Amino acid sequence: MFVYEKKLQYPVKIKNTNPKLAALIISQYGGPDGELGASLRYLSQRYSMPYPELKGLLTDIGTEELGHLEMIGTIVHQLTRNLTEDQIKSGGFDAYFIDHTAGVYPTAASGSPWNAAGMAVKGDTIADLTEDLAAEQKARVTYDNILRMSDDPDVSDAIKFLRAREIVHFQRFGEGLRLAKDKLDEKNVYYMNPSFDR
Repeated sequence: MFVYEKKLQYPVKIKNTNPKLAALIISQYGGPDGELGASLRYLSQRYSMPYPELKGLLTDIGTEELGHLEMIGTIVHQLTRNLTEDQIKSGGFDAYFIDHTAGVYPTAASGSPWNAAGMAVKGDTIADLTEDLAAEQKARVTYDNILRMSDDPDVSDAIKFLRAREIVHFQRFGEGLRLAKDKLDEKNVYYMNPSFDR
């Protein structure tokens, strides 16, 4: 059961607009390693997990990723609220603005819109959990790159929180993979799909 509280997981209070930074951060909304893909990946993978602990793990992290999606959307919104035409042009936000005005749209910083084709759901316990480890590392690297580009302490504060959560998720998926392997006959780990083959 999902319960929604009308507050962000971590406060986002950005004082200054910055369309250039928003155009980079949008990648964590709908880019290749962003929060939209992560939340949908984990919430979809949970159905084929053979153990309740792993279903719970994916439900917990997938739900938290929805909260992170909301945080990124809030960051982008606060960075682009009340922009002038000059700020849009000089901030390199004009191409995005043409298609979406200042709406928060799932896209990569490169301009490619979000696509479900990048959302890995294989239905194999080992494959999915290994993919999840990689996904969390890639998201952490993206947050590292955003921090390198950010000159706004309000933005950096929220991004550091999100980056720290990627590290925690990586650790939890590592524990989940270990649990899955411990429950399997070790010689069967790589020749069968524990979610499907009995």
